[in-house]
Amino acid sequence: MENFDVEKNPIDSSLFEFVQIDSKITDTKLTTKRIGYFKDAFLRFCKNKASIVAASIIIIMLLFALIVPLAASTKYTQSRNDTNLVLYSKLLPKVGSSKSGFWDGTKKIDVNAGKYSYYIAMNQETKFSPIASTKNQYKFNGLNYYTIQYDTYEGLGMQNMTFIQSDYDAIQKFQDEHNIQILFPVVSGLKQTVTSDANIWFLHNEKGQPVNAQNQVVTNGEYTDIYIKQTATSNTYDDGYTSRMRIASDDGSYKYSILGGTSVAPSYACRVSLYNYFFYLYGYQPSFVFGTDASGFDILTRLANGARLSFMLAIFVATINLIIGAIWGSIAGYFGGKTDLIMERITDVLGNVPFMVVTTLFQLHLASKVGALPSLLFAFITTGWIGTAATVRMQFYRYKNQEYILAARTLGAKNKRLMFKHIFPNALGTIITSSVLVIPSVIFSESSLTYLGIINLESDSITSVGTMLANGRNFLQDYPHIILFPALFISLLMITFNLFGNGLRDAFNPSLRGTED
Repeated sequence: MENFDVEKNPIDSSLFEFVQIDSKITDTKLTTKRIGYFKDAFLRFCKNKASIVAASIIIIMLLFALIVPLAASTKYTQSRNDTNLVLYSKLLPKVGSSKSGFWDGTKKIDVNAGKYSYYIAMNQETKFSPIASTKNQYKFNGLNYYTIQYDTYEGLGMQNMTFIQSDYDAIQKFQDEHNIQILFPVVSGLKQTVTSDANIWFLHNEKGQPVNAQNQVVTNGEYTDIYIKQTATSNTYDDGYTSRMRIASDDGSYKYSILGGTSVAPSYACRVSLYNYFFYLYGYQPSFVFGTDASGFDILTRLANGARLSFMLAIFVATINLIIGAIWGSIAGYFGGKTDLIMERITDVLGNVPFMVVTTLFQLHLASKVGALPSLLFAFITTGWIGTAATVRMQFYRYKNQEYILAARTLGAKNKRLMFKHIFPNALGTIITSSVLVIPSVIFSESSLTYLGIINLESDSITSVGTMLANGRNFLQDYPHIILFPALFISLLMITFNLFGNGLRDAFNPSLRGTED
């Protein structure tokens, strides 16, 4: 290519013009807002969808632990001082009033003909039917059996109770106001061994007259002759007497036994319908979203209370361990040498003591003085800060020889300023991530120790998730819902915190900055 000759091919100067010939050229002011370290970490954290979902679930679980105990009915107390709780134990989860067979308080069971007739008799007297539906009828060894959908709420049945005059009058007034039957009669003339069971019924004919096993009408109050135990053969119920019913007297009127006291202040022995009695005690029909446990506690409210205690314990432990670990690790990492050597040997000694041994010793010798919860707290703090200290120490070794630290030292910055103004903020991301992951670790450790029976955080008014797991393990086969919901809670907690921790780790890692784009 030939060289371009300007003299032979002159360029027209009118094609050009001077730019900013009369103005000063300076740097242009930035029009965008500056992004700080934490805002940048937040923006990168938001790009991790799994971590966002995990963080949302954690927030929901925290709100569940804080709000549910406040929003739950204050009448149905969670204290063991309420002796009525055990009457409503092991009720299945129930939402709404439908009998769909799913989450409606029912379960499928097989019963013999005697039990089947027993439930029918209960329905005839109390109007509550434990049989939500009959699925199948079959014979086994010549006997009739039924597969039914059993309603645990309407199958609560009766309970013998004694009331003083004021309580008796209050219940009678409540019955009249709400048009329900709470008190049922105790049959007079029966021996004490018979009346001890409030759920034993009596045969009667189609006219409602009591009959004995020989189908003879009984008169003159000879009720002991018609007493038939639940273990009677099915043939007894195949002769047309398919139900057993308690009656008060020959005319069918309700009468209550006066056990003692004076004519002014008598006491009354009654058979009490537990379903309606719950309505009288607490002001609403029994219905529990998560069911009740073996002690009668509402699992939903109990789980929220336990989660709140577990969260408070874990957050407090994580905060204390962060403070101790940050101070210890920063000193060891910054000064190094003999200081680091001595401090590391101390942490080695403490770190090699098994945590379970520490917890057990504290429970044996300290719990009786300060309580189980403070004792567990001391056990977590005794060695829990070592991991945070190691992380901080490693970060200080990483940053203390950087050029900007040397420049700050040259300008006269003191050790304290270098440690906590220049080095510590740069290591904060890793420290925060490790501290956040301490929370699920503490909750899981507490649950494991409680499940193994090493500690017991249950009292009259408090519990923990681990305590609920321990209390429900004996009912796993027949009532799995007692342990199911606490197990789901802690499993979801562990999964979400791990995902959340991974997102924090990536967001605070400077080496990953810009890799998401």
